[in-house]
Amino acid sequence: MGTTGAEDVDAAIGLATAALRAVADRDWSVPAARSEWSCRDVVVHLAQDFAGYAAQLAGRVAEGYVPFEVVPEPGTAPDGLVRLVEATGGLLAAAVFRAPRDLRAWHPYGHADGDGFAAMGVVEALVHTRDVVAALGAPDWRPPGPLCARAVERLFPQAPRDRDPWRTLLWATGRSGLGDLPRLRAWRWYADPIRSGRLVLCELSPDLAADLHGGGEGGFAWAAGGPAEGTRFAGGLVEQAHEAGAYQPGWGVYVIVRASDRRAVGGIGFHAAPDADGAVEIGYDVVESARGRGHATEALRALAAWAFSRPEARVLRATVEHGNVASHTVVGRAGFRPVGSGDGNVRYELRRGELRPG
Repeated sequence: MGTTGAEDVDAAIGLATAALRAVADRDWSVPAARSEWSCRDVVVHLAQDFAGYAAQLAGRVAEGYVPFEVVPEPGTAPDGLVRLVEATGGLLAAAVFRAPRDLRAWHPYGHADGDGFAAMGVVEALVHTRDVVAALGAPDWRPPGPLCARAVERLFPQAPRDRDPWRTLLWATGRSGLGDLPRLRAWRWYADPIRSGRLVLCELSPDLAADLHGGGEGGFAWAAGGPAEGTRFAGGLVEQAHEAGAYQPGWGVYVIVRASDRRAVGGIGFHAAPDADGAVEIGYDVVESARGRGHATEALRALAAWAFSRPEARVLRATVEHGNVASHTVVGRAGFRPVGSGDGNVRYELRRGELRPG
């Protein structure tokens, strides 16, 4: 399939600007499809994203966005806005082309390399162009499947790979259903998920956690019987922490995605960020239809390895009910050792350097 790069950014910009020019004679003050923004505002947003992504790469930004804004001159006509998209898209393509292979620049959805920012630019160009032209009388516009497929492959590990790529991209960005999969109420992409041999761990942002807690899908296609109530409850804890100002990215809840079919099979995560002693509690569950395949153990090892790659974590803790034989096996295989018991539970700890590889 190949990876998304500068050529794909150029291709997406060419497709987007051609489509936008074809409707430049229409009223861009009307709302874009499925948006509270006007068509004009969406196109300006597109230019801002391109310039912002280019700046992240060119500046090798490790934290936060470069503090600037792209603002068109007052009264700029649609054709001028299209030229703005063309120019800022060119900046992004150039930044992607020049980005060193080892560069990782900051984005709120995960640090990304040049290919990652290229995929972000492609997604922004395609879906926002569709939002605008659909509102202005061209609802059947569609980009080439391979271009969509490469962007989906780079940013949406939870999206099916056996469906039409364009329809899949629209589903992954909450714009339509996909066969038996309903339209997502909340969504995001994953520039830097945690990967293991058979699984991908995708962190729930607070809005996705709130959606999951409220009965939604959290942006995922779930295996039969999912999500489990424990995962929905954990989503509520992330939502509460965010509302209280205590949420710290990385130290929340992750959805366990099976790489073979892109189905979500469970949840795993931390109760909070590490305390002053470097200790952090971890928990997990797997939907009943996916149990007995080693997913919990693999996910636990992967997330524990991520935690110990952070200097603030020195010991992981897990609490398991006395009678939960399967969970005792999971923590034991990962290297956790019992350190006490009480209230019908066994308390386990895993210290830095004690993690057992698979």
